[in-house]
Amino acid sequence: MQGAGSSLLLIILMFAIFYFLLIRPQVKRQKEHQAMLNALQKGDMVITRGGLIGKITGITSHVLTLELQEKVRVRVMRQHVDQKFDPEQYEAKGEASKAA
Repeated sequence: MQGAGSSLLLIILMFAIFYFLLIRPQVKRQKEHQAMLNALQKGDMVITRGGLIGKITGITSHVLTLELQEKVRVRVMRQHVDQKFDPEQYEAKGEASKAA
């Protein structure tokens, strides 16, 4: 009986480790991403999962209209926006990589 109890304890311990190392951080990232998507407004610069960078010119419940250049607009599903775009952040990374 002692072998069955220790193996059950080992399985529970492994599940707890997977939960805290994999599942919980992923759920946290999903909640943060959803909060960012809900906070998007006209005029925000965003990057899509495909790498397009654009300015939000129109918003509906599920679709964003992004202006990529003057008079070049595309419609993108809201869930395909990856993050907000901060030009200063990317320029700083570019300068660091040039210096290296």
